Amino acid sequence: MTETSPGLTDAPRSLPPQLKPGTLRIVPLGGLGEVGRNMAVFEIDGKLLVVDCGVLFPEEFQPGVDLILPDFSYIRDRLDDVVGVVLTHGHEDHIGAVPYLLRLKQDIPLIGSRLTLALVEAKLQEHRIRPLMLTVAEGQVESLGPFECEFVAVNHSIPDALAVFIRTAAGTVLHTGDFKMDQLPLDGRITDLRAFARLGEEGVDLFMPDSTNADVPGFTTAEKEIGPVLENLFGRAQKRIIVASFSSHVHRVQQVLDAAALHGRKVAFVGRSMVRNMAIAAKLGYLRVPADILVDLKNVGDLPDSKVVLMSTGSQGEPMAALSRMANGDHRIQVGAGDTVILASSLIPGNENAVFRVINGLTRLGAEVVHKGNAKVHVSGHAAAGELLYCYNIIRPKNVMPVHGETRHLLANARLATQTGIPARNVLLTEDGSVVDLKDGVADLVGQVECGYVYVDGSSVGNITDDDLKDRRILGEEGFISVISVVNRQTGQIVSGPDIHARGVAEEQQVFEDIKPRIAAALEEAVRNNPDHTTHQLQQIVRRVIGSWVSRKLRRRPMIVPVVLEA
Repeated sequence: MTETSPGLTDAPRSLPPQLKPGTLRIVPLGGLGEVGRNMAVFEIDGKLLVVDCGVLFPEEFQPGVDLILPDFSYIRDRLDDVVGVVLTHGHEDHIGAVPYLLRLKQDIPLIGSRLTLALVEAKLQEHRIRPLMLTVAEGQVESLGPFECEFVAVNHSIPDALAVFIRTAAGTVLHTGDFKMDQLPLDGRITDLRAFARLGEEGVDLFMPDSTNADVPGFTTAEKEIGPVLENLFGRAQKRIIVASFSSHVHRVQQVLDAAALHGRKVAFVGRSMVRNMAIAAKLGYLRVPADILVDLKNVGDLPDSKVVLMSTGSQGEPMAALSRMANGDHRIQVGAGDTVILASSLIPGNENAVFRVINGLTRLGAEVVHKGNAKVHVSGHAAAGELLYCYNIIRPKNVMPVHGETRHLLANARLATQTGIPARNVLLTEDGSVVDLKDGVADLVGQVECGYVYVDGSSVGNITDDDLKDRRILGEEGFISVISVVNRQTGQIVSGPDIHARGVAEEQQVFEDIKPRIAAALEEAVRNNPDHTTHQLQQIVRRVIGSWVSRKLRRRPMIVPVVLEA
C-alpha cells in the first residue's frame, strides 16, 4: 500500500446521507475484521439484497455465549424490502444466522446451490421454519427485483460453492464468497476463471474478494495431497482412529471414507451435525459412501479397535462438541493409549487456546494427536496471494473492497490490489457497518451505521450485552464479594453487619474482619452527615471502601455487590 492508500481509520464515522435514486449502497454487517458472521446488504431504489448470513463462534473472553450473530438492526424495519438472501456456500459462518433472520420474517426467499440450501433447510427444520427457496447453479442468471444475479462456480472446502455477479442500474459487483483455485479438485469442479475473465470484459465496478489467506504467499495446496497422508496414517495406526473436522467438510470426509475402505475399517459419524450433514451430502450424491462401511456409533463397541474410524465434530475445540468431551473424559467414547486422533482442519483465529487444550487433554489420555502443525492433514479452502493476483489481473476491477478476514487479511488483500495497478484511492478498506455507495464506476465510503455483536445464549438472543460478559469474566477470574448491612437512619447506627460473603476470592473468611469496622464507620458517618442519603448512595460508599481495600490488600478486583437495608 502507498502512503496515500486508504486505511480503516479513514472511513467516515457519521451516519450516511440519504441514498440517491439510481445509486447502489453496500453495507457489510459482518465478516470484516473477523473470520465469521459474514453478511452484506446491497440496496438500490428501495430494494435490498442480502449476501450470506453467518455466525461467529465465541472466544474465551465471551463466556456462556453459544453463537454471535450479525446485527440485523440496520434492516430490521425494512424486511419487506428484502428481495432475497443469496447464500454463497454451506459453511456455518455464511448460513448459520439464517434461522435467526427468518424468525423476523419467514418468507424472505433464500437463493443458493442445491447442497447449500439442503443444509440450510435441515437447520431451519430444527427452528420449525419452512423457507421459500430458489435453487441455482453456475451459469444461471436470476432477476431479484432491481438486482440481476449471475452465479459462478468457485472451488472451496465444501462442494457447490458459488460466487455471485450482481448487475444493477448503478454498476456491477462481483462477490467471490469463499474460494480458492485448486486445479485438481476432488470433485472436478474448478473455480471458473473463464467466467471471471468474461465478467471482467463486461466490466466489474466493485470486486469483493475473499481475504482470509491474502497474507499467505504463493498458492494453496491441493486437496488431493491430503489423501496419501491420511492413507499412511491409517496404515500404521494400531487401534482406533478418530478424525475431527468441520461437519460440513464433505471433501475431507470423503478422503476418510476412502482411506478407511482401503484399510478395512468401518466408519461411524460422531456428533449430531456430522450425522445430519453427511446424510444430506450422501443423499444428494456429493459424498460417495463405499458399501457396508458405515456403522452406527452404538455398535462400535462390537468391533475390534483396529477396525474402527470415528469421524467427529470438534476440530475447533468447541466445549460441547464430541472431541472436546472425549478429551475431558465425559463422552461415551473413551480415548486411551494407542488411539490416533487426527485434527483435519486449520485453526480459526481465536480458537487456538481451546484447540491446544483439547490436544493436551487427548495426549494426557495416551492418544497420538496428529494435526496441521506436525503433518499435512489439512489444506485451506481460501485463495492465497498468488491466486488473488491472478484474479485481479484477469478481472481488472475498477474498485476493490476486500471482505472475509481479520484486519491484517484485509490490508494484505488491499496491497495485492494496488500491486496489480488498481489505484489506491479505489481500494476501500472497510469494517462492519461501513457504508459504500457505487455510481457510474465510482465507489465511495460515505458513512457508518451502528453494527454491534448480537449474542445467542441458550434461548436468549440479543439480551446479553458486553457489560454482562464483563461481569461474567470478573466472576470467573476475580470472584464475588457481597456485603450486607442494616442501618437505622434515626440513630445513625449499624443494626446488623456488615456481613461479608466471598466466593472465588481464594481467601479465608477471617481476612475480611479487618475491613468490617471501616465499612461500618463509613456508613455511620455518611448517615450522620447526611440523613437524606439514598440507599444507592450508601451502597456505593460500601463499594468504594471494600473495593479499595481488596485491591490494595488482596490484589484482586472481584465483583462487589453491596446491600444496605434500613431497620
